[in-house]
Amino acid sequence: MNSQSPDNIHWSENVIIADGDYIDSVAFNLIVNFERMLDRRIPPADLSRWTMDIALDGGLREGKHETQLVLLHDKGKQSLDNFAPKAYDSELNGKAFRDDRLGEFIVNAIATGGEANDKESVLLDILGIILNHKEVKRIMVIPDSENSDIWRTLVSTFNRLDDDDKHITLFAMQPMEGGNFRQQILGYSLMNAMGITQKEIDEKMK
Repeated sequence: MNSQSPDNIHWSENVIIADGDYIDSVAFNLIVNFERMLDRRIPPADLSRWTMDIALDGGLREGKHETQLVLLHDKGKQSLDNFAPKAYDSELNGKAFRDDRLGEFIVNAIATGGEANDKESVLLDILGIILNHKEVKRIMVIPDSENSDIWRTLVSTFNRLDDDDKHITLFAMQPMEGGNFRQQILGYSLMNAMGITQKEIDEKMK
């Protein structure tokens, strides 16, 4: 696979780091549950829409920004199953899109696997790099929050951070043990990217 190494990436002012396998699993569960609840087909999540929602939840506001989405994935997975576009190498890695309100978004995919290159280690390596980059001001992380070890490591890492210039947001499906960072619920951005509205849910619940 041609997915990149962290050492070869130019870092933007705003960086989103996501466990691609985890968000794909969460998206699948949401699709199954909401198809049952709403009695209609739920499409794959629009990756561009989801990325912009994550950036907004992370505090990004209107302007000519450059934001980077880094998708970490197991080297055996060549694509996301529940997002569109989905193929890591041909459709996502090295691609970019522009939004009139929020600026340019650049996508990088990094394949992980093996004892020295497991996903959690790569995530922490990337954090170590960008936490020391003065150019990086806003960091949004979507780890596998069901893995308590990586969550505790992230909490510990951010609690040791003295740099007030970094705006850090962690995403999970429910409120987690806090620390020196902001938290947001991951499900809201995924629902929006799938076209699921609160109004539709409320109508079905009547």
